[in-house]
Amino acid sequence: MTIPAFVLGSVIAALMGAVTHLILGGSFGRLVVLILTGLVAFWFGHILGNIVGLKFLNIGAINLGPAVLVTAIGLAGAGWLSAIDRGGERS
Repeated sequence: MTIPAFVLGSVIAALMGAVTHLILGGSFGRLVVLILTGLVAFWFGHILGNIVGLKFLNIGAINLGPAVLVTAIGLAGAGWLSAIDRGGERS
């Protein structure tokens, strides 16, 4: 994988996390959690797609299809977990 491909994938993952935060709202801490979750899930999905052999929506060296699917699942889970009520407070 080339450095430009890594940067492009990381930007896509961070944007997915930021858009999720824009939709769900919340604090700065939640934004950081969603962006980090997006990055980890995106690259996990990319690697998983390469291991399993799923090749769709490729952009150069990035296996975008599986990466976006796993990122969406990861961000949905992170958004759900970060919305859990803590003693009556909403974050």
